[in-house]
Amino acid sequence: MKTMLLVVVSLVLLFGVVSLGAAGSEGSVVPGLKEYRIERSVSKEGQECIECHSKLNPGIVADWSKSRHAHANITCIDCHAAGVADADVSKKHLSFIKTSISAIVSPKDCSRCHPNEAAEYAKSKHANTLEIVWKIDPWMNKGMNNAIERRTGCYHCHGSVVKVVDGDLDASTWPNVGVGRVNPDGSKGSCSSCHTRHKFSLAEARKPEACGQCHLGPDHPQIEIYNESKHGAIYHSEGDEWNWDAPPGSWTAGVDYRAPTCSVCHMSGVGDVPVTHNVTERLSWELQAPLTVRPSEFKPMPSETKWQDEREKMTKVCIACHSPRWTKAHFKNLDDVVFNYNEVYYKPMKKLIDDLYEQKLLSKDKMFDEKLEIDMYELWHHEGRRARFGAAMMAPDYTWWHGFYELKKRCIEIEEQVEHLLESKKAAKKFDVKGADGDTTKPDLDK
Repeated sequence: MKTMLLVVVSLVLLFGVVSLGAAGSEGSVVPGLKEYRIERSVSKEGQECIECHSKLNPGIVADWSKSRHAHANITCIDCHAAGVADADVSKKHLSFIKTSISAIVSPKDCSRCHPNEAAEYAKSKHANTLEIVWKIDPWMNKGMNNAIERRTGCYHCHGSVVKVVDGDLDASTWPNVGVGRVNPDGSKGSCSSCHTRHKFSLAEARKPEACGQCHLGPDHPQIEIYNESKHGAIYHSEGDEWNWDAPPGSWTAGVDYRAPTCSVCHMSGVGDVPVTHNVTERLSWELQAPLTVRPSEFKPMPSETKWQDEREKMTKVCIACHSPRWTKAHFKNLDDVVFNYNEVYYKPMKKLIDDLYEQKLLSKDKMFDEKLEIDMYELWHHEGRRARFGAAMMAPDYTWWHGFYELKKRCIEIEEQVEHLLESKKAAKKFDVKGADGDTTKPDLDK
């Protein structure tokens, strides 16, 4: 509080001096500047929240008390307050106290104090990933997984369309902190996916474990790849000694940390590369796509920037710790890996599969009910991604043993099945895919 009072006094004195200085040299009065006051104390409503929830949810209040929000006297009501006509006003809460609140704090709410971060996030693939998955994913569009599998699996990372039923959040869509969650106020995403509530730690979001909640597993093992890399090895051996709490824009390589984390490469300010909450930036390839393309050519969500500009940004990030020669060679190797995957593995196998569809030896009626469809899917979605991600993030075991080595085996399996179908002229056997009764109605993501 003493610090806050000093800020108030300093600002009042500053603007008072400016106003006095506005008088003309000959006594004429020039309209003065407004006096600005910053007075921040805990409101009555805010105090009531703290007192009640310290008994009901002591863990929540303990987290909040350690946060920067608490240090600035930002309380529950500042974030959870809702208009009386808002769709997500909690009726249950109104039965205890006549203060309209919502359990959901959306990026739109956060934007009241963090407008730049919210605007950048809204442009990212993170914020739009639920829309993207409905554009491209056969599991969703073909109904090949059921409601509970989507709810407890896919939607936990990609986000749900949160629904409110009779003043309460629908359990089929909530709880959810998916990065592409569609909120009742129309905003997309959840800031607490990375800055978990109620501490909203900057340090936590800077560490790779924050990203590893979703970026893991056979199809996108970024956290495993990072752990294998030299960056990850240094982080795990020395990271406890790094300064994780430096203000945004001042977190500096060689001063606060020795090796980058996910956030350093994709979000943090490095040199003259500014901080961003748009993780789609700094990418020169769309490595997750079946056929690797430039970000501007990724049809579900084409980038509005030139890949050369984004490559330059990432190059500057690398040069903070590496020589220009090293960095140039790294990206040359990545480009060669992309060419190798596209031309040697993906395109030839895709042609074989397409020919079978044309000859009616494979059916497009359902996805994944024929083994070849699973094999082709895993070729790009599993082994192909691991090879490309491993090369991008310097994890040779993933590039080779989990990547290209497995791609070779997968291609042999595909070619063997294709040869059998062409010789027999009999359509591939169809299987009954378990749990394939998901709703194929695309949600209205614009509301």
